[in-house]
Amino acid sequence: MLTPTQKVNEPDWWLCFWQKNSTTPGLSIPSNEEEGFKYFFRVAKKTFDYICSLVKEDLVSRPPSGLINIEGRLLSVEKQVAIALRRLASGESQVSVGASFGVGQSTVSQVTWRFIEALEERAKHHLKWPDSNRMEEIKSKFEALFGLPNCCGAIDATHIIMTLPAVETSDDWCDQESNYSMFLQGIVDHEMRFLDIVTGWPGGMSVSRLLKCSGFFRLCEAGNRLNASTRTLSGQELREFIVGGVAYPLLPWLITPYESNGLSSSKSSNFNARHEVARLLAVRAFLKLKGSWRILNKVMWRPDKRKLPSIILVCCLLHNIIIDNGDQLHPDVALSGHHDSGYGEQCCKQFDPIGETMRENIARYLVQNIGGGFGHVVGCSMTENYKPRVNFSSLHMVSVAITQLQR
Repeated sequence: MLTPTQKVNEPDWWLCFWQKNSTTPGLSIPSNEEEGFKYFFRVAKKTFDYICSLVKEDLVSRPPSGLINIEGRLLSVEKQVAIALRRLASGESQVSVGASFGVGQSTVSQVTWRFIEALEERAKHHLKWPDSNRMEEIKSKFEALFGLPNCCGAIDATHIIMTLPAVETSDDWCDQESNYSMFLQGIVDHEMRFLDIVTGWPGGMSVSRLLKCSGFFRLCEAGNRLNASTRTLSGQELREFIVGGVAYPLLPWLITPYESNGLSSSKSSNFNARHEVARLLAVRAFLKLKGSWRILNKVMWRPDKRKLPSIILVCCLLHNIIIDNGDQLHPDVALSGHHDSGYGEQCCKQFDPIGETMRENIARYLVQNIGGGFGHVVGCSMTENYKPRVNFSSLHMVSVAITQLQR
């Protein structure tokens, strides 16, 4: 009988996997092994090894029961990580993923969940609110790219669609498109790295309600976030802020665009153009996230709503790990169109007068100091066909916010 402390001897897991799966019909798999590895697992071998190093202690010291492959040996840490990444990356069934590795459905289930628990604990440092030095760098990048002074990030939200047993269905979880879904809200920096996420809330609520239920909202309203340093523009003080779409309320620390119906001046048009390409960073981050980790883009079959927030968080952590390690996604990975395809646009009419004054001051500054022309930003074309799509209402909480994880 093998024990967890026995030496694992399975050096050829990748060779076996590659030989078995590299010619799968219907898939555009690169012929180059290095690119093929990234195609299947979304990360380069160097990043894969780093992920293994994060979770190795947990997977070796407390392996789930029954992790014996068909040859009677314990699965190596590398193969366990590969199984979990493939499950998250492909969104394929546990049976299908198991068949590609020569293991059973129950093994895939156990390995994936153990990996999620381990990475959630060991990779927290990859998703955290920036310190003051890092935030100054982010603000300088937003100003250099988009002309927006003191801007700290972009915010957006997306639905994770699922099916639920009849006993668990309720209007709370049923969104405007009659899908059962869970929300994920994220704030990203100029590199599309997640700085803060909130998930676990039902898709039946509105985006503005989601924001107000988040720990991030409470921190900002209490003056404990986005309140570090101010800028003086033409004699007016400008606090730190993030940009969001029309589904969000206009607040002193969350600036939304002017209503597009009948824009009366070049000032507001110029502001909206700059605001839009900055905001699209969050849209594009979700396109990359849901394209890389397709389990979030497919309809999940009766997930445990208590565990789903952890799955979502780990996918966000993996997204950030790729960026932090200087890795590059396979070019065909990101979704096209919109991350919430099929959802209609919602417009929040709520506004704070101080936020309205802030927006006016920024718009005036842009015209006076930078000029009105603005058509293209490196890496983010104004012609990209992205539109905000969201809508929903109610409450019930199974929330996992990154701010809670950092306590």
